[in-house]
Amino acid sequence: MTVSLIVAVSANGVIGKDNDLIWYLPRDLNYFKRVTENHVVIMGRRNYESIPEKYRPLPKRTNVIVTRQSDYEAPDCELVSSVEEGIELANKLGDQEPFIIGGGQIYQYALDQNLIDRMYITEVHHDFEGDTYFPEVDTSTWKEVNREDHLKDNRHNYAYSFVVYEKK
Repeated sequence: MTVSLIVAVSANGVIGKDNDLIWYLPRDLNYFKRVTENHVVIMGRRNYESIPEKYRPLPKRTNVIVTRQSDYEAPDCELVSSVEEGIELANKLGDQEPFIIGGGQIYQYALDQNLIDRMYITEVHHDFEGDTYFPEVDTSTWKEVNREDHLKDNRHNYAYSFVVYEKK
């Protein structure tokens, strides 16, 4: 099994503000959907709550929410008390590539605990103000294996790159 994370990160490391996305990049949203469909997606409770209600749970994916609240209710989602438990559940369900999809604390934990094998990072080539950051990554332990660069256009206000890293 390959445990992956997927995230969109600004040039200055911001991934969110006020529990919401800061930028709107339609091609990135489609990329997220295409890459994660038919997989287990593991997320923190606050990240789940940041998804607009009409899109919850994320369709065509097994939504796993990490929460310490034993009475938390999220219809049609699986609840676990740790990221590791979410990964174990994905393994039991036969998913060969579950995805950690946020938020900031979940990314930090998964990276600190060395749980991640692959990272799908959308690098947004712009600085933003925010309150949630993607953790610093030791680039010496990761190898870039794919990159797609995109310029800003009439539907995308910022240039961005889809970059895939694998653990060395």
